[in-house]
Amino acid sequence: MADSDRALYFDACATSPTDPEVIDWIAEVQRSAWGNPSSLHGHGLKAAECLERSRVQLASSLRAAANDLVFTSGATESIHLALLGRTVDRAPGRLVVSSVEHPATMAAAQQLANQGWEVVEWPVDPQGQIDLGQLDSLLDAPTEMVSLIWGQSEIGSLQPVDVVGAECRRRGITFHVDATQVVSQGRPDWSTLPADLLSASSHKCGGPKGVGFLLTRSHQRESMRPWLGGGGQEQGLRSGTQPVALIAGLTLAISKLPAWTSLCTSHSTRHLRDELLASLLEDPRLRLSGSRDQRLPHHISLLASDDAGRALSGRALVREMAQQGVAISSGSACASGHDEGSSVLRAIGLNAEASKSGIRISLGPWNNPSELPLLKERLSRSLDRLQGR
Repeated sequence: MADSDRALYFDACATSPTDPEVIDWIAEVQRSAWGNPSSLHGHGLKAAECLERSRVQLASSLRAAANDLVFTSGATESIHLALLGRTVDRAPGRLVVSSVEHPATMAAAQQLANQGWEVVEWPVDPQGQIDLGQLDSLLDAPTEMVSLIWGQSEIGSLQPVDVVGAECRRRGITFHVDATQVVSQGRPDWSTLPADLLSASSHKCGGPKGVGFLLTRSHQRESMRPWLGGGGQEQGLRSGTQPVALIAGLTLAISKLPAWTSLCTSHSTRHLRDELLASLLEDPRLRLSGSRDQRLPHHISLLASDDAGRALSGRALVREMAQQGVAISSGSACASGHDEGSSVLRAIGLNAEASKSGIRISLGPWNNPSELPLLKERLSRSLDRLQGR
């Protein structure tokens, strides 16, 4: 295949290709342990054994206890279970979220607002990180719960969850972390992370779609209630027959990841990302959005403009790149389908037009150095075409 025809996938933050070993393992489990794990006959017991082996293995990978894990359909459900399940028996108080949360968190927060909760957005600076100068005021009474996106999916910025978590713990505030993008890059250490609840999904890190998990603490589980009623599976917190094969795939995918360390400075994808970013920023029509240093190791977010500095449509640029066989994104794939501008880009201070100009390039282990000049060439060509050259 000629380089000009080579398809390029740079949209890891939306989803990743499923790891071939994971596909094979899912197929094997589906063949051998297809029973309902709640059934008492042999088929069910075999499925239940596979389920619990996966639970123990995944918990070990995350340095958690097996009963800390609640399996769900993905991060969206985990976030709703964390926010709604933890507050169902509480009198309305104050929930603090950042102004750059994922739409799933904002949707759950809106449900709490409809129930009488006060929902306050924690402002961020131009790099997309929360303003720690407001920590004391926002964590003062009547704040009962804080929910932060650890690694922002659209602009890549990392939040200081260790600082916020320590303060929440000191003040007795429940702290939930949306770790979906972070878990795709490395296994967090639940034994040391100062969080009470952590949400993640499988399909960002080579695992299957349709499965995720919520990490909990024992003192939180005692007061949590299910968001979905039914058969009482998953310690009574998430009813529904568990997808044993998908959970096995999730477990294998995460077990293959490195441990998460601060900024993953030794992360192989980060070195490739840094090389690509430096090359792309040679084009004056592109500039970085979000934090340069406190950023997910596989993530690039850019603002596109024409030669005169006028904002170009990020969505139009993504479509143009797709026609050239390149998959990138104009923001969160979970909030696509409109061109009203990005609320995340507005939160970091961009105006209405500039908020429509964002694109996201996210890398995975399938990318290699030979693809970088091809991406740069096609992106430059796409910018030219949008300007009518």
